[in-house]
Amino acid sequence: MIFEFSPVIQAGIAASKYVQVFTSAGVPIGMARDATTGQFVAHAVGAVVNNSPLSPLIAPFQFAMSGARMYQKHRGFQAVQASLGVLQATTAVIGVGVAAGVVLSAVNLHQTLKLREDVKKLRLEVKNGFIDLKKALKDQGTEIIQRIDQVAEDVEFRQHRTILVQAYGRFLEATKRMEIAMSCEDVSIRDADLANARQTLDLALADYNNPRLFSETSAAGKLRRMECAWAIEQAIALTYQFQNQPAAVSHQLSNLQETICQDSLNVINSCETDDELDFLFPEITRIHNHDLAVLESWQNHIDWMRSLPPSELKLLQSADFSSSEVPASTDTTALAVPPEHLLYENLKEKSHYSSLLDQLQFMMQPELRRESEFYVSQQAAIAGYKTLVTSNLQKASNLAVANLYWYFKVRDEAEDEAVTA
Repeated sequence: MIFEFSPVIQAGIAASKYVQVFTSAGVPIGMARDATTGQFVAHAVGAVVNNSPLSPLIAPFQFAMSGARMYQKHRGFQAVQASLGVLQATTAVIGVGVAAGVVLSAVNLHQTLKLREDVKKLRLEVKNGFIDLKKALKDQGTEIIQRIDQVAEDVEFRQHRTILVQAYGRFLEATKRMEIAMSCEDVSIRDADLANARQTLDLALADYNNPRLFSETSAAGKLRRMECAWAIEQAIALTYQFQNQPAAVSHQLSNLQETICQDSLNVINSCETDDELDFLFPEITRIHNHDLAVLESWQNHIDWMRSLPPSELKLLQSADFSSSEVPASTDTTALAVPPEHLLYENLKEKSHYSSLLDQLQFMMQPELRRESEFYVSQQAAIAGYKTLVTSNLQKASNLAVANLYWYFKVRDEAEDEAVTA
């Protein structure tokens, strides 16, 4: 991830007037300081991942990177509320059972980003954690509108919706408490209010993690519900940050990253159709490349602050970040086809269903790739392919390893069937 600063700060960095901050281990931090005085002068205002602007699906970049400062301007929570409302609302198209391709394509990663932009620009309103999907998806065709009506009549989904509305209501209640708490001058009152808000967030999280929401739910539906829970967990991390508890923030963020990876693996393992894979692959790729990158960077920032000596902390606390103002701009990335969709279409031409699932698993848990590498090297040695040794496989792409694994797997199964016959 490459951080971007305001034009003034970026020019100062290019002229060696300012320098970007790095941890002792060489990890970049989204801050800049004066090269001569050492004064901290700016937060990053953006970042680039794989040559694309950082655009997480769940947490806005500024919300995580700048913490309380951005919250005081009410930008952070408004953005999270919009994201959470859109993610939750799309479950009213997916429904509880298996959804067909045309249904999932109406609320895929690209469409969801566009819906979020519409909410952001007040073209759509979030009520009780849902938006008017008939209005939002009116251009998607009559089949989608009929699907929305069918889901609305489904008894099982109505029960799910009740739980989701309650969860979103608790989330809003908690964020309002946090807003009020941050305006308190008395630290003890502020911390007590933040603790109460965290308890309410815990209740909302329990709602989103309610096992009833995952029973007989498709992989796509499970992912959307999990994404709502992840957004709540980020808000919980912020309560600790506002209470100046960096160790708790770091611990919460570490656990959340592990949760996202494990939840994603569970969703991948529950995928049963090509349509579901078409929906999941771009979205999980976005979560891996953007959301996890934000959380890791946020944790790096917190851990870096924990490592600062008192003199550096004093400098940080007295810093003037007026040069970090984020200019108002239109998010055109929501309108363009996400690079994750383009990547997936390219991979589909070179892989098949089982290989693509493995590639997703390798991405979210690299340790799983080692098993496939060992199998390929073992079978390649038997077949006399001298270049397919472990050292070379470790340098290969996930695409290559997964495809090689299934090449040998299918070949071996065919040979076993021939022997049995």
